[in-house]
Amino acid sequence: MRIVIGEDEALTREGLAIMLEQAGFDVVATTGDAAALVALTVAHAPDLVITDIRMPPTHTDDGLRAAVEIRRAHPAIAVVVLSQHVQRRYAVDLLGDEPSRVGYLLKDRIVDIENFITDVRRVGEGGTALDPAVIAAMLSRTQRPDRAVEQLTPRQREVLALIAEGRSNGAIARQLNVSEKAVVQHASNIYDELSLPPSQDDHRRVLAVVRYLMR
Repeated sequence: MRIVIGEDEALTREGLAIMLEQAGFDVVATTGDAAALVALTVAHAPDLVITDIRMPPTHTDDGLRAAVEIRRAHPAIAVVVLSQHVQRRYAVDLLGDEPSRVGYLLKDRIVDIENFITDVRRVGEGGTALDPAVIAAMLSRTQRPDRAVEQLTPRQREVLALIAEGRSNGAIARQLNVSEKAVVQHASNIYDELSLPPSQDDHRRVLAVVRYLMR
């Protein structure tokens, strides 16, 4: 998997590159500037882009805006954004209408190398990786509730929250101390409750996450 990194702190940038290369990824380019990140993405056509939210030139949300631009122009390229703090608006902008091939992780997550690499790989393979703190911030919004989501059982909401974090059925089963078959059944019941029938055109797992996060 080919990766481009955008991070203005040189030590963090080089540390990420070394960590990812040791895990078997191919880091094809790095930069400390948001505009350069977009240009390098166009030049190298990587499988995945990792970027800090706050980057030059303004040191505000330049990295995020670069990530959103990349997702819109190149939807096949996965994007992981890193941040010191959770901003709900950033998560909404990044997820858009298609929360796949996307990750929003706090920088503290990097120190847990094994889980960070797992998250990066999941996003690169088409999944989603959201920090639990990001999930909590998304759910703090005060909007008209989605009645179908609100009527899910506590266990179904618990399973759906873990799905929204990007967890596999096996990982959810281990965390909840239930069988993987039970998780599959919960997921099936969730799809039924949210009126998400099987379809060749739609990914029910992604659509359920959208309903959950955007309620």
